[in-house]
Amino acid sequence: MMRAASWAYLALAYLFIFLPVAVLVAFSFQGGRLPVPPFQGVSLKWYAQVLGNRDLMAALGNSLIVALVSSAMALVLGFLAAHALARVRLPGSVWMRGALIAPMTVSYLIIALGLLSLFNQTGVRLSLWTVGIGHVVINLPLCFAILYAAMGDQQKSAERAARDLGASEARVLWHVAAPMLMAPMAAAFFLSVTFSWDEFIIAFLLTRFDVTLPVEIWSMLRSGLSPATNAVGSLVFLVSVTVAIFGELMMRRRG
Repeated sequence: MMRAASWAYLALAYLFIFLPVAVLVAFSFQGGRLPVPPFQGVSLKWYAQVLGNRDLMAALGNSLIVALVSSAMALVLGFLAAHALARVRLPGSVWMRGALIAPMTVSYLIIALGLLSLFNQTGVRLSLWTVGIGHVVINLPLCFAILYAAMGDQQKSAERAARDLGASEARVLWHVAAPMLMAPMAAAFFLSVTFSWDEFIIAFLLTRFDVTLPVEIWSMLRSGLSPATNAVGSLVFLVSVTVAIFGELMMRRRG
């Protein structure tokens, strides 16, 4: 009885999580002009319309650039910080780790407003670069946490052996530390890409004319519901899930 109840609860939980996504995907193939019942036949015209929309394709390109560049920067900074705090005992290192992870507990709205105020006071023009900086701020703690947790005694021993053989610190990082952390580094990078790809609040507040895909989707929704917005959402969901699964597989490979 308890086993059946557990399975029923699990099924309801998954239904609650994935039913909106299933509805979104299903009505992206709606043949009519509105993504509401009744279903009026299967059509791919909305996907063709989305792929032929220049503004959407430009926003897609912007999102890819911001996601890849900001994730790479967050990965490098997170790796260096994790390696330093895992290898060297510094006064207040616990507080340093807490400060690096703290942005994960702060609302994206607060981070975006703080960065917006900073950029306005320093005269920095809002652009995709400022969005990228915001995404580095939110993704660096994730990269740091994953890489710090992955650094074990085996890697410490390998790095110590490399130093004993005369390798410089830069060569130890490049030839020993980084290769041994390749799987968690890949997972951290692709998870960062996923978060940057979907992020809206920072992208909305820290840019003006060159918008990212979530901001462009929001602009489309202002004119009303359409199966085209469902098609865009389905494509975004597909990319996000693919990247997240790839990152999870990299973590399982390490395990």
